[in-house]
Amino acid sequence: METDDVLSMLQQVAEKVINPRFRDLAAGEVMEKNPGDLVTVADHEAEVLITEALQRAYPDAVVLGEEATSADPTSLDRFRAAGHAFTVDPVDGTKNFVAGSPDHAVMVAELNGGEVVRSWIWQPQHEVAYVAERGAGAWRDGERLTRPPLGDALRGVTSRRSWLGRALGTLTALDLTWVCCGVDYPHLVEGAADYALYWHPKPWDHAPGALLLHEAGGFVGTFDGLPYSPQGDPARGLVAAADRASYDLVQGLVHALPGVRGSHPRSGS
Repeated sequence: METDDVLSMLQQVAEKVINPRFRDLAAGEVMEKNPGDLVTVADHEAEVLITEALQRAYPDAVVLGEEATSADPTSLDRFRAAGHAFTVDPVDGTKNFVAGSPDHAVMVAELNGGEVVRSWIWQPQHEVAYVAERGAGAWRDGERLTRPPLGDALRGVTSRRSWLGRALGTLTALDLTWVCCGVDYPHLVEGAADYALYWHPKPWDHAPGALLLHEAGGFVGTFDGLPYSPQGDPARGLVAAADRASYDLVQGLVHALPGVRGSHPRSGS
């Protein structure tokens, strides 16, 4: 499928099964996978439609969907071993979606040889599309994105509530993200924050935005100083930063955060 065709497919799926449920979820259409971890009928239906479309176009590819993986965790092993794969997050920011916030997204990433080569983020309520292709740039609604210059002080955000209000070294205290990677990463690219910290990242959450940020001049790496790889060993924590220098600075400080002290930075990062 051409890049524009995949985006059109995501937009059509959102219009069919996500948008009609926005602020109109019926009783029984919201469930818990785990305590506090919500899923809706829209998540399930959108993932099925997106997965079917990708598998028709790429029958030999492994498609890793968030909800299918929740039902069958062994799909992660097949994904990590695949030469050609896709990640699918049908409704990223489900809690926001359930709460009636427009800050949610539909996301897909394509991987070849372990590297993310294309990614798509569609924000159906904001009606904004972010697309990235490795080596060809990051784009918002067809306009090329570049990261604006850094300000005098780095602004950091995190989705981990226990880290909110904490400062890394002399940096300013951490604020809350937009609680949706499909909104967080575009905001990082556009300059609303300079770095973001995540704990126990999942491939479908971070593969799309990581490529978008990379193509706009940013850098995503683990707390241990390694470049982020969706198919690599599961990272305990990620730093998504405006540029490599910001990543290096923040990565050298994250081990002071609660719960991170048992992780050790690797030399040469």
